[in-house]
Amino acid sequence: MLKMNYDLEGALKEYLYLLEKEAYFEAHEVLEEAWHPLRKADHPLKNLVKGLINGAIAFEHLKRGRKNAQQNACKVMASFERYKYLSAQATEHVLLFEKACHSIEVLKKENKGVFDVLVP
Repeated sequence: MLKMNYDLEGALKEYLYLLEKEAYFEAHEVLEEAWHPLRKADHPLKNLVKGLINGAIAFEHLKRGRKNAQQNACKVMASFERYKYLSAQATEHVLLFEKACHSIEVLKKENKGVFDVLVP
């Protein structure tokens, strides 16, 4: 697989595309690559991006169906839950962040049996 350097906007667009294709691990990888420079620069959006990364990987756990998949999915989803509110405070790429958070919320609803306490 060709390794690409994604800017945040490009990574968010690719993340959304990959979520739609149920390529959760790949979505995680794309956004993680864009997250590293944010983390190193202590960027205010670093935790929101981290939450989205973990949101995607939660569904990869479920997709693979390994032992403790549901427990692991809930564990990493906690990071998304902790930081999703930051999408309302995003000053850049706000529409992409809102769409990404919405996509994770839709996936949670589709997996309500796993995320019962997180889905209204």
